Amino acid sequence: MTTSQGDHLETEQKYDANADFVLPKLGSLPDLGGRRPADPKRIYLSATYYDTEDLALMQHKITLRRRVGGDDEGWHLKLPVRKDTRQELHAPLDEGDSGSVPARLADQVKDITAGRPMRPVAILDTERTVVTLPGPSGDPLVEVADDLVTAIRFGEPDSEPMRWREIEVEALSPDSGAAAMLESVGKVLREAGARPSASGSKLSRVLNAG
Repeated sequence: MTTSQGDHLETEQKYDANADFVLPKLGSLPDLGGRRPADPKRIYLSATYYDTEDLALMQHKITLRRRVGGDDEGWHLKLPVRKDTRQELHAPLDEGDSGSVPARLADQVKDITAGRPMRPVAILDTERTVVTLPGPSGDPLVEVADDLVTAIRFGEPDSEPMRWREIEVEALSPDSGAAAMLESVGKVLREAGARPSASGSKLSRVLNAG
């Protein structure tokens, strides 16, 4: 498999939250050992998702998007590996800017698409508030993203935009400490009223609606 800068394994857990959910203070987590979380950072993301007419990628728990905004804008192809973990492949934003999917990413799913064209199926705009939690070295170990999402499904002119809130908790390191902190953050979120997400991805929530 050809790789490029930014390709990595992504391990994250998702939680549904009500609009009035208050993100708990994370600085008191025992895993932090007194280290302070980074100050919250707010970013705006807009992602257009691609799939075949019959949603073959989604049926295989694969997502393909072109996202603008944030530190990792570009094309992202996410392939399932195991529970909570996906292989994420990247391509630069300016590849496929005419609406076509970058060849390197299209090649990864050619057995699934079987020659069928991929087209935009939804657009998701996200207002994200990010808090990173440091490890013993001070480097970021876990990222907590509080997302307010507005989504539109293409091809259904009468459908209203969907809006929801979810919390994503992602390990930023393969270190075992990141996995432990992932669980600790999840426990705190659940105690504060968040619920493990009923959808495997933001896109599946949109495309399975109704």
